Amino acid sequence: METLKEKTAKGLFWGAINSGATQFLNFVIGIFLLRILSVDDYGIVGMIAIFTLIAGNLQDSGFTTALVNGQDITEEDYNSVFWFSTTISLSLYVILFFSAPLIADFFHQPCLIPLSRFVFITFVLSAIGISHNAFMVRKIMAKERAIISIVALCLSGIIGITSALSGLGYWSLAFQQVSYIFITDIGRLYYVRWLPKLHFSVGPIKRMFSFSYKILITTIINTIGNNILTVVFGRLFKPKEVGIYTQANKWNTMASSLITNTISSTTQPVLSSVRTDKEREKQVFRKIMRFTAFLSFPCMFGLAIVAKELTLIVITAKWLESVPLLQVLAIGGAFLPFVSIYNNLTFSHLRSDIFMWVSTAQLAFQLLIIYVTYSYGIMAMVLAYTFFNVLWLGVWQYFAHKLIGLCLSEMLKDIMPFFLIAAGVMAFTYIITLSITNLVVLLFARIVLAVVLYGGIMKLSHAKIFEESVEYLFKKKRKTS
Repeated sequence: METLKEKTAKGLFWGAINSGATQFLNFVIGIFLLRILSVDDYGIVGMIAIFTLIAGNLQDSGFTTALVNGQDITEEDYNSVFWFSTTISLSLYVILFFSAPLIADFFHQPCLIPLSRFVFITFVLSAIGISHNAFMVRKIMAKERAIISIVALCLSGIIGITSALSGLGYWSLAFQQVSYIFITDIGRLYYVRWLPKLHFSVGPIKRMFSFSYKILITTIINTIGNNILTVVFGRLFKPKEVGIYTQANKWNTMASSLITNTISSTTQPVLSSVRTDKEREKQVFRKIMRFTAFLSFPCMFGLAIVAKELTLIVITAKWLESVPLLQVLAIGGAFLPFVSIYNNLTFSHLRSDIFMWVSTAQLAFQLLIIYVTYSYGIMAMVLAYTFFNVLWLGVWQYFAHKLIGLCLSEMLKDIMPFFLIAAGVMAFTYIITLSITNLVVLLFARIVLAVVLYGGIMKLSHAKIFEESVEYLFKKKRKTS
């Protein structure tokens, strides 16, 4: 039997493969689409992106968390969640279908009526996969989940690019989104090999509902909070401005998700398995925080210093206006993976109430900040919004202290060395390469120099996380050779 450490390492390894491959494929597919489609196309789809993301929330809903963390979960539990979620999603689709004219009127874009009605299908498709996804997360089937994501991305990407080349404009992005969730559902069914029975029991839903509904509501609140700027920009500005921000936010999200998905795919079941041993739980949590800091700060700060060259080389000068926004978002994005870890801690303690109220309060303050700063323009809003979200980590830390006794000084001791080293390396790399004029050489030089410097400092300082990561990778290589 695998030990918890071995299961965690395996989950993190395949989580990293999944995240890395996903972001790479998103990057490649995105390049093709960005070169074919216009800024306005992305602006149009960006206006209703929040609905697609909420559909994704349904796919990883509160019932997923309840099924993963619950004790003695049976087939009846999975079956009841399937039928309940599917029924709710169908009801939501009907409501949103008839609300499409109101959405189009809000954004002053009549074309959103047919487009949104098609995209809203993702609500139903997402709900269908909830039980299968929960089973795979509970069993830490990270390898299988990685295969599903990669296949779904490849096939949906082909559909999107083909549609774009056929001149379908923003519809190609909609086809890509819907097909991705549909293919993901098929992949989960293939690996889990479970079909729901024509029977529904209220008991499991009632047992899980008090915990799960808070998770689902709060996840939707977080989605609104994370994308409220897109909604506001869609209301106040033209599709071009919305498209510029949407792309900056997209690239930032892709990069931060690389770390978040790597960690969160394993964090939740691992923390749940050690929650009865407080001291061990605290040690595991701190180690996850250190590993996250080790990855997140250099990746996101590195994105900030190469944003201009990357944009010009990869997606051309028509997206150059998104660079300053991307740089600000990337710095703030370095802290996003920590929010996921704090969230998973509350889930493992079945404290969805903390998750709900902290997230609700955060959204309220975000709306206040947007109201105060919107008259100063997009950049002012993004700066204020990002700075606030970083500060809000202090609230999550307060509850981590309540749950496992983690002090602020301990948290800072775990992450600050990586923050300072990454910031110093990126600042040095940026300054020393300023004289390089060739964009390709400049991009390559900054990436290589930053990686070498950061890795060298980690090795010379004998950072335990770095040494354990290298040891695991070489161990994995020896096993496969």
